[in-house]
Amino acid sequence: MNGMNETAKARRGIQSIEVGGQLLNALVQSGMPMSLGELARQSGMPASKAHPYLVSFCTLGLVQQDPLSGQYQLGPFALQMGLVGLRQLSPVRLALPEITRLAGDIEQTVALAVWGTHGPTVIYIVESSRPIHINMHAGSVMSMLGTATGLVFSAFMPPKLVESMIARELRDPAVLAQAGSAPPKKALEQKLDEVRRHGMARAQQAPIPGINALSAPVFDHTGSLKLAVTATGPAGGFDTGYDGAIAQALRACTLRLSQALGYAGEPR
Repeated sequence: MNGMNETAKARRGIQSIEVGGQLLNALVQSGMPMSLGELARQSGMPASKAHPYLVSFCTLGLVQQDPLSGQYQLGPFALQMGLVGLRQLSPVRLALPEITRLAGDIEQTVALAVWGTHGPTVIYIVESSRPIHINMHAGSVMSMLGTATGLVFSAFMPPKLVESMIARELRDPAVLAQAGSAPPKKALEQKLDEVRRHGMARAQQAPIPGINALSAPVFDHTGSLKLAVTATGPAGGFDTGYDGAIAQALRACTLRLSQALGYAGEPR
């Protein structure tokens, strides 16, 4: 019994800190300077109660007040805390439980890819309960032009880097044998515009007959591409519609990951 009481005491927080945290949360959610009245309303407390908290937060540097408008916004110490938090985040560590859950939800194989020295590289695969027979494993380098994963990197990585990697890929005899020839520049741009417009890429029975795929990007706080999450499955049971159930689940997964990495704007 004493152990339970000690556990309860250990979990008991400081109510005043939690109440003050509502003001900080309101500033974060707004993303804009706010007046005392607006902050109080958003936090569900009277202005007379909110003001002392803001005075203390200003002293700590968590909040700062504009001397002319009187509005409040996050202060320099809040920024420092955020930057330290972002540096401590590991995109891959965050992604693994998310893609495991996604694979279970959609009952399809899900792969995680990063930008490696040779291009888009698969680093982790969650197999579906209905396995597919494809030559993809951790360490596989995906084609920039011929796979959904590669198209995501082609669409959202810096253009100069993409151009050099595509040129390098097209010098590979194996790639040329499969593709036949380099795609016209206009056709490639149209395909990449489609990826950017829909926020994901798809492959329909190509490059592997009978296999479909959808791939979506994960961005960090600078709007830079960090990861690609790709769902793959047999064409007969894999809907590649941009508004289909698989696409919606994939989009929700990558959005959660991007938000966890501080993404709040447009991709760079």
